[in-house]
Amino acid sequence: MSQIIWLNGAFGGGKTQTAGELHRRLPGSFVYDPECFGFWLRKNEPPSLRTPDFQDVPLWREGNYLALRRIALEFDGIIIVPMTLTSPDYYNEIIGRLREDGINVTHVLLSATKETLRKRQRSRLDGPKSWAVRQISHCLKAFGNPRFENKLPTDGLSIPEVAEAVAVMCGLKLSPRKRGLRQKFAEVLTSLRAIRL
Repeated sequence: MSQIIWLNGAFGGGKTQTAGELHRRLPGSFVYDPECFGFWLRKNEPPSLRTPDFQDVPLWREGNYLALRRIALEFDGIIIVPMTLTSPDYYNEIIGRLREDGINVTHVLLSATKETLRKRQRSRLDGPKSWAVRQISHCLKAFGNPRFENKLPTDGLSIPEVAEAVAVMCGLKLSPRKRGLRQKFAEVLTSLRAIRL
């Protein structure tokens, strides 16, 4: 059976980059992106059924739970899930149910200050009215809930340092990291793959 690492945090918190770093340094690991199912829903339902946040659609939560359950039971490796969850109820519907099924899920909240989040969002060209920026206050307030355990402050840490701290929390040993330009190239490639067209 697999182990699931759920990377939570505000938009711009480093989830995608940390997932990419973990994937590169955990041979045989797999990155599962719950957003893909949300975008599939948006594309395959009438506009009148769309909600501002696809997480509010019960089918999104059920579909991701079932998909992760199947992968965890049939795949022998580490599953890395970079996804913001701010609702304790939604946390319970996915992560809680997976744990009830006996699946090992480690939730890690990549935390950062508002100033750090805005700096990171600006570096990825998120404008002042973007979804990510508008969600900062909501995320920071929501993450005060003790349900969101394993908080990892990421202010001032590099992506490899964050990944190494996550690995320690999960009891995993990472392979050596890339250095210099190779590391930077890997991070840029991860960012490009995450762009939604």
